[in-house]
Amino acid sequence: MLHIDIITLFPDSLKKVLTESIVGNGIKNGYLEIDFHQIRDYTTSKQARVDDTPYGGGYGMLMQADPLYRCWRDVCDKRGKDHVHTIFMSAQGNVYNQHHARRLSLYDEFIIVCGHYEGIDYRFIEECVDEELSIGDFVLTGGEIPALAVVDSVARLLPGVLADASCYTDESHWSGLLEYPQYTKPAVWHDREVPEVLLSGNHSEIKKWRYEQSLKMTQERRPDMIEKLKNQGKI
Repeated sequence: MLHIDIITLFPDSLKKVLTESIVGNGIKNGYLEIDFHQIRDYTTSKQARVDDTPYGGGYGMLMQADPLYRCWRDVCDKRGKDHVHTIFMSAQGNVYNQHHARRLSLYDEFIIVCGHYEGIDYRFIEECVDEELSIGDFVLTGGEIPALAVVDSVARLLPGVLADASCYTDESHWSGLLEYPQYTKPAVWHDREVPEVLLSGNHSEIKKWRYEQSLKMTQERRPDMIEKLKNQGKI
């Protein structure tokens, strides 16, 4: 079972999302455990303040290192560890992809730290964070949305969460290609017909068609992925 601890200013919002649907079922069935930790519970400020102005000037506020550290330290202690692998969701981090999801799905436990405001005191990153991850080259108001994306993408790879491994091995990015087009009933919709090969029952031809379509979709939409596979000698 994978255990994820999320350090955040908005635990209730995250909990509402991550206890629903497939991830929620994964938790109920014992494949995944997620704990949410309110940073404000660890401040010594009577006003539950967790931010302050940055040294050197500038707009906005920074999250203070001490409340973050107190929360992080308590999480590690509860896990019986001096240090638990810690991820900070950051616009400056490595861009998250399926490779990261597959890697993190092999962990027994990890911590996700969600920043807010204009960022967090860098000293906490230096002392406690093992890696910084970004979900793209853009900036959000906090790390909660990226954290949701990471947890969802990792949870669905855990054995037992989805009905079968093919539920994710056939999808975009697993093999380095984008997924082929898919169709469901009815066979004709708005005068658009499902490709005949998918109705044939010939599984070898269907498999061939799907691979060809994956190549086509990837070439059209992500030629960089095709070049990467060529360089690796995979196509």
